[in-house]
Amino acid sequence: MKNYHSKTLERTFELVYFVSDISVPGSDKTASMPQKGGTGSPHGGTVSNPPAKIDFSGIKKPKGGKTVAEVYAEKDNLSDKEVIVRGKVVKFSRNIMGKNWIHLQDGTGDKGTNDLTITTSTMSKEGDTVLARGVLVTNKDFGYGYKYDLIIEDANVTIE
Repeated sequence: MKNYHSKTLERTFELVYFVSDISVPGSDKTASMPQKGGTGSPHGGTVSNPPAKIDFSGIKKPKGGKTVAEVYAEKDNLSDKEVIVRGKVVKFSRNIMGKNWIHLQDGTGDKGTNDLTITTSTMSKEGDTVLARGVLVTNKDFGYGYKYDLIIEDANVTIE
């Protein structure tokens, strides 16, 4: 990422590489970076298993909407179309690449099809029940190794 500004360090770096491991030429050693729930996202990857304290009972499919599992199952037909989904925020990352990132789950789907990534300007927190409405994008590549099979970008998110 060029001209990366760190708010914490109050400094702009000319160039920052986001990598999963580092190797030194001529050495057999490789240092791997710890992953938080997976790989491939600027905010720690997918969250396959929700935190134990999140209760998905009572989450109802929105009128005219889909469950998380249905979005995955129908992703080819839903690509580039508006979708509506309701669920619990299982992870929230603020202001990454100018957007807030939500990992949303509703208790449907299996590992790999139970967590939906959403970008939004709305602030939320882990455990919030939200209704998200936005366009489903498939095979999104942000570069630098950040790829998504599906993502809802710039969603209108309402905390319920």
